[in-house]
Amino acid sequence: MKLESKIIETANHITKTVIWMHGLGADGHDFVPLIPELKLPKEVGIRFIFPHAPIRPVTVNNGYEMRAWYDLLSLERGKTANEVDVLTTVDWIIKLIDHEVAKGIAAENILLAGFSQGGVIALQTGLRYPKPLAGIVALSTYLPFAESTLKQTTALQKKVPIFAAHGTHDPVIPLLSWKTYVPELKQAGFSVEAYSYTMEHSLCAEEIMDLGQWLKTVLL
Repeated sequence: MKLESKIIETANHITKTVIWMHGLGADGHDFVPLIPELKLPKEVGIRFIFPHAPIRPVTVNNGYEMRAWYDLLSLERGKTANEVDVLTTVDWIIKLIDHEVAKGIAAENILLAGFSQGGVIALQTGLRYPKPLAGIVALSTYLPFAESTLKQTTALQKKVPIFAAHGTHDPVIPLLSWKTYVPELKQAGFSVEAYSYTMEHSLCAEEIMDLGQWLKTVLL
């Protein structure tokens, strides 16, 4: 599937790409206003790609159709999604990465970011892509199928730095998810900067500031 996307370029000469996946029920416009808040240097040409997930029935919402990266089957840990369904979407994002590579952006200059469901896809894609990327941003999310996913990672993927943030009062994806997958990633050999914030299932000013600083270290 070719995903429709909102694209923002910060300069005429593009040397980096950020592919940012939104959460369940939102769309690619959701995180566009965040770009200036990150306070990234204007001289660095970054192409921000905000793809729109397809509209599909979502089981936990009684089959109501909305934008979703995969069908959310349950809110119970370990039973949220079908792995084949998730990996189908991963293939779509890999095609986006490959398209950027074909346009001249090296894989190590491409970063994946995602919030909630989008964070799942960012992690699952970045941990599987055959070349090391610039980084993975995982916001208020979780890592389903961690055992099978981490089992297939190689030394190349383990070069990819990860920013993992979560709200301490998240009622949608409990903090326990973050407390579970961050140690799993570290134990597997990944470099993870992990932050928790006093917030619910959202973003906060402190988080945006920390993320902006981290992005400067991995993109510049």
